[in-house]
Amino acid sequence: MITRRQFNATASAALLVPSAVATVGARAAAWPTRPVRIIVPFAAGGPTDVIARMVADQLSKDWGQQVLIENRPGGGTNIANELVAHSEPDGHTVLMGGQSQATTRALYRSLNYDPIGDFAPVAFICGYSFFMFVPNSLPVKSVREFVAYAKANPGKLALASPGTGSSPHLCGELFKHMAGIELIHVPYRGAGAGAITDTIAGRVDSAINTSGSLLQTVRTGQLRGLAVTTLKRFPTAPELPTIAESGIPGFDVSAWYALFVPAKTPPEIIARLNAATVTALSEPAVRARFEPLGVVVESSTPEGLEALLQSEIDKWGPIIKAAGISASN
Repeated sequence: MITRRQFNATASAALLVPSAVATVGARAAAWPTRPVRIIVPFAAGGPTDVIARMVADQLSKDWGQQVLIENRPGGGTNIANELVAHSEPDGHTVLMGGQSQATTRALYRSLNYDPIGDFAPVAFICGYSFFMFVPNSLPVKSVREFVAYAKANPGKLALASPGTGSSPHLCGELFKHMAGIELIHVPYRGAGAGAITDTIAGRVDSAINTSGSLLQTVRTGQLRGLAVTTLKRFPTAPELPTIAESGIPGFDVSAWYALFVPAKTPPEIIARLNAATVTALSEPAVRARFEPLGVVVESSTPEGLEALLQSEIDKWGPIIKAAGISASN
């Protein structure tokens, strides 16, 4: 039989529930109450940083509140990821995430955070294709010719990427697997000039990298572009065929950027941040600023981003395991 003391304690606890809900609702309605930080896992000046700043600028205008970019490069995005994972879940610290959210768990033996469980998806921002390049000195002019040449010279051709475990590296591993060829992986430090300079000079035989200014090197004849990695031709380079239509049916790799927050951020704040991001990305002036970067602006619900993330985990985990790739610290 319940005692009066137990009854009073239960009643008091019940009264606290709507009070707690009201407090969360009031906090969400007032948010943001101070500057919001977007944590970027790469150095200032790179494409991730540039895109984050464009989004931040528009959100600052819409909210009348500062949105600051904080660059935390290093550790294969783990430094930035860990910072956000352990931040206060109040909507004032946001991660500019991407494909690494889906691959980190498979690449590293031990981490100080959970790449999936410690984050809540907010909104997709944009997607982009990788491009496959070769030097003009290589006697191939298509993906089919490249595959045939690689099969005739097994283990002799080199493929450059921005680093072990990077998205272009994983794209290259999938290409090797689906084409049935062997390429020597040559990792560089970042997507800077080193890999491209060496590809132009013929010191490496191929490269998979992002577009941006690289398309200009193709169009001016310094490099030969063979294909884009997306399933359909990419809007910024419609003249380049896809790898899928060049002899490797079903090949489809696209990279992306999206916003994430700490896992326990109230759903009301996530909903407001999502709505603000979708609105910002719909602005014609914002979309126009994205065009020169060679990306396609899109938006999503948190649920849509979560589904994309799961599909990427399912796709890349087996590739990383089969290729024996490790970026362990």
